[in-house]
Amino acid sequence: MTKRVHQPREDAEFDFILGMSGVPVLAYFTGTWPKAIEPCRAMDLVVGGIADDYRGRLTAVRTDITRCPAATERYGITGAPSYVLLKEGKAVAHGTGLMTIAEVRDFLDGHL
Repeated sequence: MTKRVHQPREDAEFDFILGMSGVPVLAYFTGTWPKAIEPCRAMDLVVGGIADDYRGRLTAVRTDITRCPAATERYGITGAPSYVLLKEGKAVAHGTGLMTIAEVRDFLDGHL
């Protein structure tokens, strides 16, 4: 995972990152249960590449569902991997499942 992807340890840290971002946030929700581990690891590379490609225009936040339960509930996350694009703290787009880097770019470009 690139250093450009924030990894909050709790909801308060997630909220702090949102408040300090100043640009849209791609919140990428991950899980640690067996069926989620491999897809989430695969998406780590994709989200890391996106964070590099969109540097200065987007903040990427890798959010563990179990560590940030309030954020998970707030944005209606029910599985992992899931994505929420946030502008000024408000969800403007949702996505779920494995995505290629091109699919994530399309997802973002349609809403940035």
